Amino acid sequence: MTAAETVPVSVTARRIEHFRAKSEERRFGAFEFVGGLELTSRQPLFGSLSAIRFRADGQHFVSVLDTGYWLTGRIERDAKGHLSGVSDVRITGMRDQRGREPRNKADIDAEGLALRAGQVAVSFERRHRVDLYPDPGYEEARPQRSLDLPIPKQSLSRNGGLETLVAAPVDGPLKGALLTIAEDSTDRDGHLYAAILDGPLKGAFRVVRNDPWSVTDGAFLPGGDLLLLERRFSVIGGVGMRIRRIAGNALRPGALIDGPVLLEADMGFEIDNMEGIDVIAGADGHPHVILVSDDNQSVFQRSLMLEFRLLQ
Repeated sequence: MTAAETVPVSVTARRIEHFRAKSEERRFGAFEFVGGLELTSRQPLFGSLSAIRFRADGQHFVSVLDTGYWLTGRIERDAKGHLSGVSDVRITGMRDQRGREPRNKADIDAEGLALRAGQVAVSFERRHRVDLYPDPGYEEARPQRSLDLPIPKQSLSRNGGLETLVAAPVDGPLKGALLTIAEDSTDRDGHLYAAILDGPLKGAFRVVRNDPWSVTDGAFLPGGDLLLLERRFSVIGGVGMRIRRIAGNALRPGALIDGPVLLEADMGFEIDNMEGIDVIAGADGHPHVILVSDDNQSVFQRSLMLEFRLLQ
């Protein structure tokens, strides 16, 4: 597959009816489980989902794979409004600054994704950077430019860099600025490096890290607060997932931010290596949170899509 060649992908979806295994429980703290999907495909490029962002219609989505590909598609719902599948799925190779498909994963390890008017922004690990692509046309384009990072690149670990990238609301104090948060790279006090990358409040800030949790993505709520998706892994405890809520007015240069945990789950729940989060408007008037997992192209992991209704 060459750069900008698009491959249509057939994806099979298995419904996930319950978030907690063998339980009819629907309410989990501030969240109500709506439903989920386990996604599989015979296309070997499918998987490795690092981030997902939905278009304004709440159906069409753009994703990046950490193997250096764009993945786009549309979610399907049944008569009750529950997730039932994904359609129109396509995978396209990303281009580098020279307009070519990189041969080395270290050059195109895409981890974070943000959409804003006229732009698709992607954060990369290993060769740490945030690149801007034109929208529409990002799938065929090379990056237009890279943003300056208020974080010293030498402070970012090779495989724990700019995992989170999110665009702030345009009507808030950050005026649509891009924010990035490191997965595991910390300062001397053990706090995660983070930055507002442009806009009127451009500058570095820090995020409290609660070991062994690592931040994998974020998404803004309609009121301006930020949801942070986090994961943990240990040989004994397996994989864990949680969501933290950060007050939007706390996001400013020089700040050290933290917030309450709204949801936490372990291997007793239908989770995997959860890496992507986005918020869409629900038909019921509540924000809906959609999570996706990165299967690392492993037969022992799954590509999941989970949906929750945020009740408060």
